[in-house]
Amino acid sequence: MSVISELIRGESDGTISFGDYSLAEKSKLDCFEHAGDLYKVKTYQAITKLERNGMFVYESVPGTAVNNFKATGEEVSFQVEGPEDAQITLELEAGTEYNIMIDGAEAGIMKTNLGGKLNISVEMDGSSAVAVKISKK
Repeated sequence: MSVISELIRGESDGTISFGDYSLAEKSKLDCFEHAGDLYKVKTYQAITKLERNGMFVYESVPGTAVNNFKATGEEVSFQVEGPEDAQITLELEAGTEYNIMIDGAEAGIMKTNLGGKLNISVEMDGSSAVAVKISKK
């Protein structure tokens, strides 16, 4: 895996991949159409952010590369890569409990805040991608 040189792309399995943590300056791509939705990505070394139809979806600090991102009403799954540990924020259903799995290991149950935000930390060393799966309890 590596950074997404086109900033965002649709994959053959219906998922999307986005982000380039190697960029020194902020880059963005707006109005990327995929499966009937419009996406906007902003990415560089310090942050990667994704919006769908003008609404917040994903943010990481520092920046990351995300592959095979899929979000349904019940689950969000993706593989994330970066040069160092990242704090990831996702927009989910407000006041709802979710099971968190990181690299196949249970990371516990977390509840979103009133705004629907869920924050997780993912340990990365820059050598391989980490699988993240968040499912409604």
